[in-house]
Amino acid sequence: MNDHFSDLENSEEVKFSRERGFFEKSIVIRVLLGLIFTFALFIFLHFREVRIDILELNSTATSYVVAQVNFNFFDEEATAILKEEAVHDIGKIYQLSDKQVRQRRMEFENFLIYNQGWRKNVQDATFDEMYTGADALEKILLQLRFTDARTLQKMKDLNLPTPYYLIYIPADLSESAPLPSQIWKFLSLAAFPKTLFHKETAALVIDFFKGDGWIVEEDIGAERLLRKRIQGAIPHKYTHVNAGSRIIDQGEKVTARHIAMMQAMKDALKANRNLWHPLTLVGSLILAILLTGICMVYLHSNHPRILSSNRKLSLIITIVILTLVISKATELFLLNSTSNAIEQMRYPVFVAFPAILLCSLINPGIATFASGFLAVTLMFTLSFERQGFVIINLAAALVAILSTRSLRRRKEIFVVCAKAWLCCVAVIFALSFSQDVAWSRSILADIVSTAICMLLTAIAVVGLLPLLESTFRIMTDVSLTEYMDPNNDLLRRLTIEAPGTYQHSVVVGNIAEAAAVAIGGNGLFCRVATLYHDIGKMVTPQYFTENQQDGIDVHQLLTPQESAAVIIAHVSEGVAIARRADLPEQFIDIIKEHHGSTLVYYFYRKQLKKMDGDKSKVNEAEFRYAGPTPRSKESAIIMIADTLEAASRSLDKMDEPALMEMALRLVREKAEDGQFDHCLLTLEELAIVTSTLVKTLVAFGHTRVKYPTREPRHSSRTGIHQNPSLDA
Repeated sequence: MNDHFSDLENSEEVKFSRERGFFEKSIVIRVLLGLIFTFALFIFLHFREVRIDILELNSTATSYVVAQVNFNFFDEEATAILKEEAVHDIGKIYQLSDKQVRQRRMEFENFLIYNQGWRKNVQDATFDEMYTGADALEKILLQLRFTDARTLQKMKDLNLPTPYYLIYIPADLSESAPLPSQIWKFLSLAAFPKTLFHKETAALVIDFFKGDGWIVEEDIGAERLLRKRIQGAIPHKYTHVNAGSRIIDQGEKVTARHIAMMQAMKDALKANRNLWHPLTLVGSLILAILLTGICMVYLHSNHPRILSSNRKLSLIITIVILTLVISKATELFLLNSTSNAIEQMRYPVFVAFPAILLCSLINPGIATFASGFLAVTLMFTLSFERQGFVIINLAAALVAILSTRSLRRRKEIFVVCAKAWLCCVAVIFALSFSQDVAWSRSILADIVSTAICMLLTAIAVVGLLPLLESTFRIMTDVSLTEYMDPNNDLLRRLTIEAPGTYQHSVVVGNIAEAAAVAIGGNGLFCRVATLYHDIGKMVTPQYFTENQQDGIDVHQLLTPQESAAVIIAHVSEGVAIARRADLPEQFIDIIKEHHGSTLVYYFYRKQLKKMDGDKSKVNEAEFRYAGPTPRSKESAIIMIADTLEAASRSLDKMDEPALMEMALRLVREKAEDGQFDHCLLTLEELAIVTSTLVKTLVAFGHTRVKYPTREPRHSSRTGIHQNPSLDA
């Protein structure tokens, strides 16, 4: 009835239903799960970041840093110098006053309207031609720019548009001055094509716009744009650093140049890995296969039932891959942060997340192995300080596992994470003290960052735990506690429709819990599952002794076969009710197994007596439950507790010797009947269960000292005799 792994296997069987469909048993799916796990490990191991300690800007280097490879780095200082040199010889750019140009245009319109003498000088020109010519000249004047020959040539070299740029440097910007004649000659050709305007028209418009002089202004916007374009055309300056060259000396102040050099060295190391080279790919693949093999060997040696269950394997793989994704995403976010966040979060806590989930959903052994596996894997693949990272993650995970074993409510997950965080704080101070540092800003940053990690872990676990429970059909202590709520619809119905059965279930649950705890079983499961084990009696409650009132026994009206059929039917009826209520499969298993394939002996003997003791005339199968027999420790304990509690009601005096004698007889009969052949109870555990059930049941049925009845007495004040029952 037992093997080397009975305790762990029994714990898993209580949490997982025993349904084994195609998904659960398929070898193809099992191989596919192994390939998925191996591929995920390969991706995580192959595309790992190169570990380089990035120093904090303006900090003091505690040791010197030497270049590990040849590399070129973007020299920001040299590039800035080149850009400044490139614009050093750029001259100023000037333009005509926009206000003056528009004012001169308005004056010209008034001249055309109110001074008709112009028509004598240009007899062939029309008003529209004059107006159009003024528009063209105004447009060009607004676009006209002046600069020196060197600046103009620079613009042409950069292929910048210079259609209206002229070489001219005004002597004084404070006063208006006439523009050189070559400028007006350029404007005459640009604004008045000979094919569109008469010569006289161009001459009149140009003469009017010349006026007495023009105000020339510096065009700051054009200068800034030109400088920006010139600097943008300057290529980045890269400086070569040879392997072995010292990047920074001990005690030197860290500058942006040092950080750029170290980042470039990191990129060079990553490039040298040549991720797509066949040998590199094969190396990562071999490592992933090796790690997968280690996990398989561990499961085969310690948890063979998990290795043969696709549902349990898929749950473990899902949690592990989810942890890898979260850790990798966090690393990339911190590395790509412009605020050097990876130096502020040196010890992110990732392993507590899978530790809590696996401990709650499967068992502490799997959670411990997975925590160690993930801590070592993450340590070698993530860009965090290795020693502190692995110690803090392992410590937090172990504290979380120890605390999760007693988890009963979802809100207690926050308490578990708080305990793990306190452990992290202790480790942080221990690491700092070992480096002769009592307090620093980095210690505060580590404490805050680990607190944030544990808070996010608690939130993630609370959110994911119900989803994983429902997806993989797992029964945890948290969900068990929820089913114990007396406001549950089935329990409320049971208290109303079959109150005697409900009281019987409560007592059986309590004594079964004590017995299970005594041998290290899941006492909470026994207590909760027993509340639902007899819900089938709600269909015909009056046929069961605990619900009969006024001494009326309806079985007197039935044949023994009919009575046995009604009694046996409460199992199938209970299964149907449980399925309609969507109860967990583990509860349904208890409903099926709590009578196993036992004989309804009372009615069997009654039928046998009718047949004058001739067993050949009695079909024993009609008086046996359909089974199956108990397949877990908890199921066997509930069977014994259910039988013992019911039988104890027939005793005239419930003392420990009498109850022990009855219990031993009942257990012996069930063992001889083969009811314990498929459960995991050992003979030693069976003895402990029996003894615990008897002691607990005696405690429940203890008698109290009878209070003596007071004699009636006369009240001197009122003359009224007191009722002695009120004084008892």
